[in-house]
Amino acid sequence: MATPAVNVDRDPASAVAPAPTVAPYGTWTSPVEAADVAVGEASAEWVGFVGDEVWWTETRPWEDGRVALVARTADGTVADVLGAAWSVRSRVIEYGGRPWLALGADAAAGFVFTHGEDQRVHRSVPGADPVPLTPAPGFPAGLRYADFARVGEEVWCLRETLDDPEGTRVRRDLVAVPLDGRAAGDPAAVRPLAATHHFMTGPKVSPDGRQVAWIGWDHPHMPWDTTDVMCAPVRSDGTLGPARRVAGGPGIAVGQVEWVPQRPGALYVLSDPDGWWNIHEIGPAGDSRALCSRAEEFGEPLWRIGARWFLPADDGRLFVAHGTSERRLAVLDRDGSLRDVPGPYTEWAALATDGRRVAGTAAGPHLSSAVVLVDPGPPGGAPRLDVLRGARSRHPDLLPQGRHEVFTNPAGETVHAFVYPPHNPGFTAPPGELPPFLVQAHGGPTTRSRLVVNHEIAYFTSRGIGVVDVQYGGSTGFGRAYRERLRGNWGVVDVADCAAVARGLVARGLADPRRIGIRGGSAGGWTAAASLAAEPGLYRVAGIYYPLVDPEEWRDRGTHDFESRYLESLLGPWPQAAARYAEVSPLRRADRVRAPFVLLQGLADPVCPPRQAERFLERVRAGAVPHAYLTFEGERHGFRRAETVVACLDAELSAYGQMFGFDPPGVPRLALTP
Repeated sequence: MATPAVNVDRDPASAVAPAPTVAPYGTWTSPVEAADVAVGEASAEWVGFVGDEVWWTETRPWEDGRVALVARTADGTVADVLGAAWSVRSRVIEYGGRPWLALGADAAAGFVFTHGEDQRVHRSVPGADPVPLTPAPGFPAGLRYADFARVGEEVWCLRETLDDPEGTRVRRDLVAVPLDGRAAGDPAAVRPLAATHHFMTGPKVSPDGRQVAWIGWDHPHMPWDTTDVMCAPVRSDGTLGPARRVAGGPGIAVGQVEWVPQRPGALYVLSDPDGWWNIHEIGPAGDSRALCSRAEEFGEPLWRIGARWFLPADDGRLFVAHGTSERRLAVLDRDGSLRDVPGPYTEWAALATDGRRVAGTAAGPHLSSAVVLVDPGPPGGAPRLDVLRGARSRHPDLLPQGRHEVFTNPAGETVHAFVYPPHNPGFTAPPGELPPFLVQAHGGPTTRSRLVVNHEIAYFTSRGIGVVDVQYGGSTGFGRAYRERLRGNWGVVDVADCAAVARGLVARGLADPRRIGIRGGSAGGWTAAASLAAEPGLYRVAGIYYPLVDPEEWRDRGTHDFESRYLESLLGPWPQAAARYAEVSPLRRADRVRAPFVLLQGLADPVCPPRQAERFLERVRAGAVPHAYLTFEGERHGFRRAETVVACLDAELSAYGQMFGFDPPGVPRLALTP
């Protein structure tokens, strides 16, 4: 097997390492600055093949969050495909979808893409500026497109139509967009194809062009609860015949569908009838079989339209990403045998294939995210891994030494967590001192964290502050039963699991019980705010990013369409569960908050609007709790600009230092006022 280039840079070893400086936790100096975190968080995704070339999108905080389309050519050159004026990003369901498609077997055929600024579909061909294919929306980003397939001289895709600027009244359908550009000035030239559900993925056209499949679901379900796989015939005039459900249904969540190349009319579906997202083959007559039945996941929740976790190869095998707390790349043979691709990467995503090779993003506990190309070779042969775009791991000796640990909550249930103790070879703590720890609650909440190189965590651990990233009940990766522990219990199970892990660290002698904080964004911000109210004696401080704090308002036009009924699974149907909404609401429980905090909010956030944060602050101020409120003009849900990331991390560190009893070197002091 060819050894992949490993993108970790090591300083030359010296003959004698200097003795570490003895200093209290939190006072350690570190070259891992907030600016390093901001620059280092450029993320690659939406990988695809264009002939022999591999292309991907790349989010760049240092360019105000612009999403570039990048190509690695056959000669090894890596370059942007479009100029700096273009951003390749779709905003369907606010979390996005696959935003580009190559139109032919090589770059000469051009490609289509959704431009982030206006959300119009554009066509680009070599030697010419991109031209719009879809009409201008009635208001900014009022028409959105994603997940494309070429059919003759059209591209078929998902269209999302917003009837209000807030995105609370939305319609979706599958449409055909002509490639000649006439629809740019004539909206009627965009042909509707199907509208079976309130939410849909883009169309998957069968290899013979005779059928189309897609995934659909309706409120109040989320796509990890219940979805339908729909299939419709393609008529000779290019319209679709009646659609029928061929997989999925009540209590079954299908997250991906692909056609079986060697079996006309058959589909591969990522489905969980047995409680785990495994791959199943659905025959033309409706017969079904699991290809490799395992108590692990071969996919993730469908937060982004067009995401792919498995892909068929030309020889009947499949490339898959699988695991529980990680996602290994493997080759799945038709006989059900599964062979992991050897290599140092433990987290694979954004898979693409040309039928013979597979490319994707890959990372590991000691390897930064990279775009990697794999040629698996013939069955039984040695694979070859080539790093196409490898991010440099700055300050590799200061990267956190994370590990997966298991804890037990008061109900006797397992709670998974990634533990990152303080780590800086240049420092050691005085004998007997225990470190402060930050409990980190991921967003979602129906998602998970990854045990990979994370410079944001290194920002804290290299200064002597531990971080524990809790995969609380409701997280993905551990099957439907683990995921559904949160059903009807948001604000209870997540809060209790985070507290159990924090107390578990103390019981194991790993953390100072007087210096425990909590941080999180979005749904993690909810958990952090709720934890301050529920556990006033445990947490001394919190960093809260763009949180949901008022579930009663959020369910009633308080957020965008995709998540507008999410609370019905997390808390219960309204109004039957109104008492539960009030019982766990961080807003209603704000009078119980005693610990200082910093709240960080984007003013253009459509998911967790700033009015929620501001109402929470009004309640907290009545209790004279010291806090800081930082807002960022133009930032939406999830901060994208480098200067925002810097301001937030420095503010957090200052707040933690003030409450944990140290003065972090080189960080401006944040004013925490009642």
